[in-house]
Order: sequence, then C-alpha cells, then structure tokens
Amino acid sequence: MERLRKNQDFQSVFQSGKSYANKFFVIYVSKNDLGINRLGVSVSKKVGNSVIRHRMKRLIKESFRLHEDMFNSGLNIVVIVRKNAEVLSYKEVTDAIIHLMKLHHAMKSE
Repeated sequence: MERLRKNQDFQSVFQSGKSYANKFFVIYVSKNDLGINRLGVSVSKKVGNSVIRHRMKRLIKESFRLHEDMFNSGLNIVVIVRKNAEVLSYKEVTDAIIHLMKLHHAMKSE
C-alpha cells in the first residue's frame, strides 16, 4: 500500500470520496485508476502531543498493511483521527478501521 502525501491528493479524496465515521475515526474513500490502494492519515494537534500523534499514525498504517489483502484494490483512503482515539490499543484501532471499511463496502468478501 502506498501513501498519500500531497495536500492536493487529500483534497481530491475529500471532494470526490464518500465518508463514514465512528467514535474514533472518519474515513474517506474514493476510487483511483492505479489498481493499488493509497493511504493518507491525518492527526490533528488536538489529539495529543507528537508522540501520541505518531503512535496513532503507526498503528493505523500497520493495521492497513497487515489487512491489505482484505480490501478492494484501486482506492484512495484518508483516515482522520478523532480526539478520543488516543487511548486505543492496536486491536481496537484495527477493529474500528475494519468496521468503517465494511461500511464503505471496500472489503473483498462483499
């Protein structure tokens, strides 16, 4: 899975993508023509200090990396972390991500 890094890429996902949210994350998903998934993670300074923000990014990226085979290909995905997500464990992050991806119908089993 590649990363979304440029502001322009994030903005295109926000404008053309569909969003679903739960208590911890907001996920925007839009299609791309690349045949691979690209992931972008946004964590506001409201979530916590730099250690907490970086930890959340690492947990999200690792969750997507380990479950990449479960997701459809050709998607741009942006994950926005909400304030109360800073206390989550890896398992809780993974469960929340999979729940939102199922809402997007982005799972291969569907």
